[in-house]
Amino acid sequence: MSVRLKWLVLWSLWAARFIRQPTPIRRLDDGSLVSGQFSTDGSFQRYTGIPYASSEYKYRFQAPGPAAKWDGVFEAVREHIRCPQPYPLSQVLGLEDCLILNVYSPNQAWDGAPLPVMVFIHGGGFKEGAGSSLLYGPEYLVSQGVVLVTVNYRLDAHGFLCLGIKEAPGNAGMKDQVAALKWVQRNIRAFGGDPDNVTLFGESAGGASVSYHLLSPMSKGLFHKAIIQSGSSIGSWARQRNPIANAVALAKELGHNVKDPHEIYSVLMNTSLTKLVGTELPRQKGKLMLMNLPFVPCTEQPIDGVEPFLTEKPFNVLTNGEYNKVPVIIGYNDEEGYYFAGQETNASLKDIDFEVILGTYDLDFPSDEKRKEAAQTLRKLYMGDDEISWATILKLSRLHGEPYFNLPGHIETELILKTTDKPVYNYEFQYGGWRNLPKFVAGRPFWHAPGASHADELFYLFNLFPIPSMFESKMIKTMTTLWTNFAKYGVPTPEGSEVQWPPTSLSSPKRLELNETLKIASAINLTPTLQYWIYLYDKYREK
Repeated sequence: MSVRLKWLVLWSLWAARFIRQPTPIRRLDDGSLVSGQFSTDGSFQRYTGIPYASSEYKYRFQAPGPAAKWDGVFEAVREHIRCPQPYPLSQVLGLEDCLILNVYSPNQAWDGAPLPVMVFIHGGGFKEGAGSSLLYGPEYLVSQGVVLVTVNYRLDAHGFLCLGIKEAPGNAGMKDQVAALKWVQRNIRAFGGDPDNVTLFGESAGGASVSYHLLSPMSKGLFHKAIIQSGSSIGSWARQRNPIANAVALAKELGHNVKDPHEIYSVLMNTSLTKLVGTELPRQKGKLMLMNLPFVPCTEQPIDGVEPFLTEKPFNVLTNGEYNKVPVIIGYNDEEGYYFAGQETNASLKDIDFEVILGTYDLDFPSDEKRKEAAQTLRKLYMGDDEISWATILKLSRLHGEPYFNLPGHIETELILKTTDKPVYNYEFQYGGWRNLPKFVAGRPFWHAPGASHADELFYLFNLFPIPSMFESKMIKTMTTLWTNFAKYGVPTPEGSEVQWPPTSLSSPKRLELNETLKIASAINLTPTLQYWIYLYDKYREK
C-alpha cells in the first residue's frame, strides 16, 4: 500500500468518528418506518424531527390533526425545527406545520427490558423556544439509562388564542402536548422505552405546562411522574385572565377594530403567520418587562363537540383535589429574577409602578385605597428607601422572581399535599457555576451575585453546545442522577444513595438545597416579601 493510500485510510477512519451512521429501522404503531442516526460517539441513537401531529393551516387555533403519512422510510435527521416565533432584528422564524418531537435512546435500550422515558416540555413564556438539541442536548440524561423525548408545540397567538368559539376554543398548544404524549404511549416501545413508566418534566412555561397536565382530564394516564421546574399553572403569568381582550388588542394592532369573537377569528385566520406571531402588544407603562405575555393557556368555555383541555381555574382544581395524582418534584431557583431584571432598560426602570404591577396579578382588592396601600408596602419591603435604578437592580430582581416562580411553587406544593397520597419532593437550586448561562446573559450586575437565576439549572441537565462540561462534571452528575432516579424509581435518592432527599409534608416541610454541598432544609425559606405575598393572596385572591 502506498504512503498516500495509507494516509487516506487513516484519515477516513479518523473522520468516520464524526459521521453519524444510520440506525436500524424502527416500525411505528401504524406501520410507518423510521430511521435515525447514531451519536458521534456511538453511545446512543437519535431520531430528530419526527412528525407527531399536524398544525397545518386548516388546524390553526384548534386541536392538532393527525401527522401526515409518508411512504418508505422516514429519515428522522432534521435538526432545529421550530414553531413560528419572533427572532432578533424583527424577524419571525419557524414553520406553521411544526409539530415534531425528538427521541434519544441509549444503545442499551435494546439489550433487555424497556427503559424509563422522560418527556421534556421546553420553556420560553409560551411565545418562543423549541425542543432542539442545540439548547437541550440529550447526552447527560441519556447516559443515565433513560429514553429522552423533547417536543415542539405551537406558541403565542398561534397556540394560545382563546376566543371561546368552536373555531378557536383555546389551548391549542396544550393540546399539541397531549398529542405528543399520546404518540409516546403508542410508539415509544419501538425506541426501547417503557410507555408504562413516563416522567413528564419541563421548565418555566414548560414547568407550568407540566402543572397544567396534572390538572387536565385530557392528560390522564399519559404520564406517571412529573417534575415541575420554575413554573406553575397558578402563576399569574401562566393563565389568560381576559383572553377576549387580548385578542381584541391583537386585532387592533393589525389594523382591525373588531370585538366579536367570530369577527376576530376571521381577521386572524386571514393574517399571515409572520404577522400573527410577530406583532407584539404594547407593554403597559409601569409594568415589569417580564409581564408582556398575553397569549398563554386559558380556562376554556364548554363547547358542544369540542374536547376541552381545562374548564376550571387551576387554583380551584388543585383545591378540590380533582387532578391527576402522581409522584411529583416541584422546585425553583433561589434568584429567579436575575434573568428578567437584566432585560429592563433605563426607561423601563424609571417608569416601574408597584400599583400598576399589582394589577397584573389575580388579586381582587375591594378598593383603590387597599391596592395603593399594598403597593406602598411592597415597595418598602423590596426597596427600602432606595430609588429604583441599575445601582439597586439586585434588590428589584426579587420582584421579578418571587411572585412569579417561588410563590406559586410554594402554594402549589401546599395545595397538592392537602389532597394527594403520592410523594411530593421540593428543591431549591442555588448553585452558581460555569454553566449558569441565563445569569451570565442577564448582564454584569448579576455575574458575581450569589445564587442561580431563572433557567440556570437546565444546563446541568442538558448539554448546551458549545459550553464544555469539564469544569462542572460534579453538578451535572448530581442533577442528572437525581432526575433520572426519580424517573426510574419514583424516588430521587433510592436506598444506598449518599444523600437522602425525603418527601415534604404539611407537618414537616422539607426541601433539598442544590449547591456545592447538598443540604436538606427543614422548611421553605419564606422571606419577608414572600410572606407578604402569601398574606395578599390569602386575603385578596381573585374569586
